[in-house]
Amino acid sequence: MRWPSRVKDALGSLSARLLVAFLLPTLLFLALTGTAVYALARAILEDELGTSLSAIAAATAGQVSGERMLTIEPGDDVAETRTWRNLVRLLTDVRDASGVRRVYVVDTRGQVRVDVGGGLPVGAEVPELARDRLELSRVFAGQRAASQVLFQGSDGLLYKTGYAPVRREGQVVGAVAVEGSAAFFGPLARLSRSFAAASAGALGVLALVALVTARGLARPLRRLMDSALRIGRGDLTTPVPPEPTREIGVLARELEVMRGALESRDRQLKLMLAGVAHEVRNPLGGISLFSGLLAEDLKAGAVEDAAGHVARIQHEAEYLQRIVEDFLAFAREQPLSREPVAARELLHEARGLLTADAAARQVDVDVEADAAVLEADGSLLTAAVVNLVKNAVQASPPGGRVQVTGRNEGRDYTIRVQDTGAGIPEAERERIFEPFFTTREKGTGLGLPLSRKIARAHGGDLRLVPTPGCTTFELTLPPAGERPQPLPGRTGEPTL
Repeated sequence: MRWPSRVKDALGSLSARLLVAFLLPTLLFLALTGTAVYALARAILEDELGTSLSAIAAATAGQVSGERMLTIEPGDDVAETRTWRNLVRLLTDVRDASGVRRVYVVDTRGQVRVDVGGGLPVGAEVPELARDRLELSRVFAGQRAASQVLFQGSDGLLYKTGYAPVRREGQVVGAVAVEGSAAFFGPLARLSRSFAAASAGALGVLALVALVTARGLARPLRRLMDSALRIGRGDLTTPVPPEPTREIGVLARELEVMRGALESRDRQLKLMLAGVAHEVRNPLGGISLFSGLLAEDLKAGAVEDAAGHVARIQHEAEYLQRIVEDFLAFAREQPLSREPVAARELLHEARGLLTADAAARQVDVDVEADAAVLEADGSLLTAAVVNLVKNAVQASPPGGRVQVTGRNEGRDYTIRVQDTGAGIPEAERERIFEPFFTTREKGTGLGLPLSRKIARAHGGDLRLVPTPGCTTFELTLPPAGERPQPLPGRTGEPTL
């Protein structure tokens, strides 16, 4: 049988899906968040570094004389002229005080006038300036600027350059460049690695939680699966164990309700089959007996006796027909055809249908009913009341009385059928609503079960009310417009 293995595979895939459902969104969230935070922190720090370097360059440019800077010519660094030495001293002090790597001054053609930290001679062109052409254009226009990209120095570290203009009589004649190290990338990289390690740890914890959760879900589902398989194999007696989890507990309870309904249905079916077999056996035996006698009488020419046998055969056939009709009426599932029904007229109609039976047994049937309108299937409800009145008439002694009343009691309408017969023994009261249970020789035992089934299909109920000296059956019906709620997951009209 492949179904159980498929269910087990589904439970296994449930664990895998839960793991994926837990881990994949978390992994994506951590990856995207970590990347975004890293990029944002890097951008902020880069901007802050560029702002700081350009501020240092601006402060330095404010101390540099543009006129003296232009007097520095190639070879002054070799001759170490006083103007060159003074500018070197200024830039050295700035480098040492700010902790930057390099400070240099260039003219508008990009040629070095003084380079502290880079070692380029006076008049040389700075290669890095080609990279920062856009920034230098802004600087030569009179603004501060910083390089937009980091560059790697010979030491393998990343650097950034800040620029500020050098002026002479209000005109820009050069620029001060300050190179600083992006030392924050070391802690930032360590922070990134720490974040990655913490994310891996969080994913490990989530994986463990997902695994525990998956197993916690799979175990009760596996128990439900085992119960469903037992029910599928025909074991309707083993109850479905309750589950503590709310949602799965609801499934377990509904499965137990289904099992109980199937068990009850199976028990009823077995009783019905046994009852039908028992009830059918007697008339069939009578038909077989009298048909044999009929054949013998016909051969002997005894026509009068043959007519009597035919009558007995017809009587047994009618009883057999009634058994089949009662069985079909009880076993059939059909929707109710609701319409407004006058309760008082319904009870009088039920009495009228039993006038001949009551007269034959010399039993009076009295009806006293309050006026009410019921929303019901008139023919089925009449059949239920007829069954109750018929049982009461048959249980009453000659000269007895059956009292049928209908009363508006609160929101319900209650129909009572009371007789003064011998009553129902206490030992049999629990079984009178079982199909095919009867104490009469020619009873099918389906009248009371069918009447209760009709009452419950209308949203009401039928019960026995034992009272001293009489037997009373109460059939309660809800008011018009109030229908029983359909079972969960089902819609439409209740069925009988």
